[in-house]
Amino acid sequence: MSVVPRNVIVMSISVSTSQAQLGSRFDAISAVDRKLARGFAQRAEMIDEARRFSEATAGMASRNTSARWDPDEIARREFSSELACTLRIPEPTAVSLIAESQALAEDLPATRAALEAGEISYRHAQVLIGQACSVPAEALAAFEEALLPAARTLTAAKLKHKARVLRERLHPESITARREKSFRDRTSWVQAEPDGMATLSVTTSADIVHSMFARANDAAVSLLGPGEPRTLTQVRTDVMSDLLVDGVTPSGIGKGVRATVQITVPVMTLLGHSEEPGYLEGYGPIDPDTARDLASRAPSFTRILVHPETGVVLSVGRTRYKVSKELRRFLRLRDETCRFAGCNQPARTADLDHTHEWQDGGRTAHDNLAHLCPGCHALKTETGWTVEQQPGGILAWKSPTGREFVTQPPAPIPPPGGGSATPHPSRPARHPLPDDAPF
Repeated sequence: MSVVPRNVIVMSISVSTSQAQLGSRFDAISAVDRKLARGFAQRAEMIDEARRFSEATAGMASRNTSARWDPDEIARREFSSELACTLRIPEPTAVSLIAESQALAEDLPATRAALEAGEISYRHAQVLIGQACSVPAEALAAFEEALLPAARTLTAAKLKHKARVLRERLHPESITARREKSFRDRTSWVQAEPDGMATLSVTTSADIVHSMFARANDAAVSLLGPGEPRTLTQVRTDVMSDLLVDGVTPSGIGKGVRATVQITVPVMTLLGHSEEPGYLEGYGPIDPDTARDLASRAPSFTRILVHPETGVVLSVGRTRYKVSKELRRFLRLRDETCRFAGCNQPARTADLDHTHEWQDGGRTAHDNLAHLCPGCHALKTETGWTVEQQPGGILAWKSPTGREFVTQPPAPIPPPGGGSATPHPSRPARHPLPDDAPF
């Protein structure tokens, strides 16, 4: 008979029925996650097969004799743009997806096999692809073999750190040379968030980012005190905002140069008689207090008369359809962004394109003009994409394979001098607003 030492406590732990049932639910979630991973692997295989087919048949399609792009470039842009429209993603995202699919098919077969088996997620596969993209070909197999076991157990963030450390050891090129190449890809972008918020992202060299953060944080710490209701994070964010918008903090001397933003504010909101939201170009609805504050500091106004019940624009103060300053302003308000399917480049940096080409008899009119960014404008000119403009500024795009994709203007503004407004069915009709604004 065995004897249990006095200082040892023996505990019998049993799993309750409810906990066992919860555990089975976690197992079911894990099973679905493995199916998703297999789906991602299958999608990558299909995208890469389609890419190879597109490249192999690039010279067979009839092309515009005046095209400046060679057949390979045309095929590449046609493929990435139609994939973007098919998956409803921006074309740069589609280009990345094509590159990732090719990497899984050609460079990282073990990673693709692990994804197919449901052993790793697509996010883990993306980490391996991203870190392996600059590893020399002769070192790829060892890099993949060393990281796959960790990919099966670590989070994607921890895997990325481990992969970055291993990549430094395997890479024959100095980090200084690689930093110079990467610095050319520095970028910044804006992401809209709910409730009138947005996120500004900046990607540049690590020393600059840490210096920016440290400066804002030090300034924020110096502003904290007994009477300061804001948290350190809130103050730091406000300091960054002040520096970017005005060039200095409120406690500094002088002012910077403010950028111009375009907002649409219902006149009754502007007068304080309504709480209808304003509309910030490139973002969407903003709260009425912010809209009124921006309008109060605007150096000038563009009058856009809006029916109080239907929201239909009654006038933009113009009577001609030539490409005048007023018409350009109307089209910018209507389009907001490039009008190719999925493109989010702002209209203010885009070209005004004749949907039906000018040289082919197209009119310079609101119903034959739309904003296209330079890249999408070239896509329309150089490739097999075609487009027709329908009433209301709707663009019906037809891909080189004959598939149709429709884009609608984000701001439903009828043309200048357009038809009468139809009252909302649940509300009594009201007389249109007068021609003269009440201010």
